[in-house]
Amino acid sequence: MFDNSEETRTGLSELGEFGLIDHLTRHFAPKHSSTIKAIGDDAAVVDFSNKHTLISTDMLVEGVHFDLAYMPLKHLGYKSVIVNLSDIYAMNAKATHITVSIAASNRFTVEALEELYAGIKLAADVYNIDVIGGDTTSSTSGLFISISVFGEAEKEAVVYRDGAQSNDLVVLSGDIGAAYMGLQILEREKQVFKANPNAQPDLEPYTYLIERQLKPEARKDVPKLLKELDLKPTSMIDVSDGLSSEIIHLCKNSKTGVKLYEEKIPLDPAVISVCEEFELDSTTIALSGGEDYELLFTISQSDYDKIKGNPNFTVIGHMTEEHEGMHLITRANQAVELIARGWNSMDKESEEA
Repeated sequence: MFDNSEETRTGLSELGEFGLIDHLTRHFAPKHSSTIKAIGDDAAVVDFSNKHTLISTDMLVEGVHFDLAYMPLKHLGYKSVIVNLSDIYAMNAKATHITVSIAASNRFTVEALEELYAGIKLAADVYNIDVIGGDTTSSTSGLFISISVFGEAEKEAVVYRDGAQSNDLVVLSGDIGAAYMGLQILEREKQVFKANPNAQPDLEPYTYLIERQLKPEARKDVPKLLKELDLKPTSMIDVSDGLSSEIIHLCKNSKTGVKLYEEKIPLDPAVISVCEEFELDSTTIALSGGEDYELLFTISQSDYDKIKGNPNFTVIGHMTEEHEGMHLITRANQAVELIARGWNSMDKESEEA
């Protein structure tokens, strides 16, 4: 065990805004030739030449998107990068640069933010990303993290949400539902700890689920794999808010309907087991859970042979004409209308979940 009795605690005010930025970003160094100027000037300078530039931003708010009762700051830094990179990969593009802005209350020390930035740096190293700027400011309560991500792609390679056609196959990478069930485990153990601070939880049986919640990975490999297969999806989106919400986005943007097949939805055995433990329906969790950061895309039926038997992908349904509606076909062969019941950060019930 570490002895924290003499732990160094440096107040944020001791460094000031610019001193803090210099301190937290001193280990970041550019990796890409496209980075002309990174941290240290009024603005970063990036040269993407003749490629399309992609830009996305996400904000994570303490008490809404994360709970520091069980989310280590290093994991939070890592995850805050991943959720942004996933948006770029969902466009069939390569993520290259990020800016990081934080607002922190005076309950956070310099050492705490060093942990946060250690996670950010780890993600930047793992995913070959340049951190090129950002901002720090004070917060009256809690921690706020805003990351903007920049990416690049050849014009003809970019995939949007509006290109799906009737009869296209619906394909999903990986498996889903694990991140949500990991959150349920962590919330349960938090309540146990509140009731008995001496309780020692045994989380080993739930390792995969908890890792999917606390340290998810973005599917950087999928755009590369699709290129190797000479396969361009007709539409694509990442699964951050739940499968049902995401497929509805594709349908509405593409003006199609869809049939998803319950028996085809890929679930890890640990998800099925813990759903039984919590007396939850695993299909409902798969449809509504969110935070899986897998990629959901559609392909022409003529491209099926390119992914047939590939362990990275599962065909879970097909697009239909718009007037046919959006349905889940159950194992009993019943058509159930799909409803977007995934994560909604503006919904109070979601915040309290």
